[in-house]
Amino acid sequence: MKMHFCIPVSQQRPDALGGRYTLYSVYLDGLLFCRVRYSQLHRWNEQLRRVFGNCLPPFPPKYYLAMTTSMANERRDQLEHYLQNVTVDPNMLRSDVFVEFLKRVQLDTFSITAKKAALDILLPDGRSMEVEILTSDTAERVLEVVSHKIGLCRELLGYFGLFLIRFCKEGKLSVMKKLADFELPYVSLRSSELENCKVGLRKWYLDPSLDSMLMDCRAAVNLIYMQAIQDIQGGWAEPTRAQRQKLEALQEEGNQTKFLELSREVRHYGCVQLDPCTCDYPEPGCGAVLSVGNNEISCCVTLPGNQTQHVVFPMSRVKCWQVTFLGTLLDMDGPQRTLNQNLELRFQYSEESHWQWFVLYTKQAFLLSSCLKKMISEKMAKRAAENPEMQIEVLDQGKRKKYHIQQSQQKDYSSFLPRTSKIKTAEGDCVSGTPEEEGL
Repeated sequence: MKMHFCIPVSQQRPDALGGRYTLYSVYLDGLLFCRVRYSQLHRWNEQLRRVFGNCLPPFPPKYYLAMTTSMANERRDQLEHYLQNVTVDPNMLRSDVFVEFLKRVQLDTFSITAKKAALDILLPDGRSMEVEILTSDTAERVLEVVSHKIGLCRELLGYFGLFLIRFCKEGKLSVMKKLADFELPYVSLRSSELENCKVGLRKWYLDPSLDSMLMDCRAAVNLIYMQAIQDIQGGWAEPTRAQRQKLEALQEEGNQTKFLELSREVRHYGCVQLDPCTCDYPEPGCGAVLSVGNNEISCCVTLPGNQTQHVVFPMSRVKCWQVTFLGTLLDMDGPQRTLNQNLELRFQYSEESHWQWFVLYTKQAFLLSSCLKKMISEKMAKRAAENPEMQIEVLDQGKRKKYHIQQSQQKDYSSFLPRTSKIKTAEGDCVSGTPEEEGL
């Protein structure tokens, strides 16, 4: 599946020979990832092509004369699509050529040298654990260090991930994004413009039944048990009064297994809850709180008269979705042009045999998109396990496995909204009737 790369900002810089070059600001999941020149990306593409041959997506050509504004915008669009498409191949994502280049540009962009450092990792119960790492360590490597320190079985790493987590008012936590395997957690944390942020460890699956895959590892059980308690206390999971009483009794007994078994019956257990946002359902400007998981999007909408309405969208009714990256430039004339983000996610769903759009305005649009992708990949993996004739590639128990899928079920319903200005850009994440995401 493609990564959420986009290039909403670029600027002209003078070079040493008196000429000028374009510096592209590359964003990943809505946050600044790096700044690079065309020449750097061109050399990287040549290195990748020597390893992977012609399976790479097309790279925008060189221009030997001055570019017009339309040509410059076209190149930026092409570079954006290249970054999105080059991440589709999981073998490429794990290659040294791919990872080493992205490590270097992250460090260079934020003027951070590779050295030993201490990094605090937020555990699911709210405690912090310090680990010794290198500033150049990827999220994949840091996760290995953390798992070794807490005794988590290596084969279960694929069920967990590192996230950027922000502390909000009244001690509530807000998950901002999942760190990609090739991201540098130390750099992402230091470069983030978000206040009160930490790198946190959480489970990364949205099908509660997958808890059963972790029950033979004591450290894994401890982690999902701590997260279950935190989610209930934080209001992410909503037990009934009777369920809460039973859970409290099991917690006092220290019976983690029974606690987790009962938790799986709790409403919104295992879901990711987004911060309050706005939507256009049933009319524009309504407040909304979303919980995503267990193969559905659950939305609590606040109506104009302060009444609330609960709406549930099973993923089987969702046809496609798209994220629109709208922004306004800050520091227009300064050396660092930054972006004030406004994000929109809309998904198309069926209701009474008609297709309709549900529009959300949230700074966590990319996180929501990642969760939708995750639910699709989990559902496809489950179907593949039930049908050995299917073949898809999914992440299972920390390892990538291939399953068979009929071609007719793997349609590409991707769509990209046209760029209408230098700042407005868009990306599409789409699925067919058998959910399949092939967009950004």
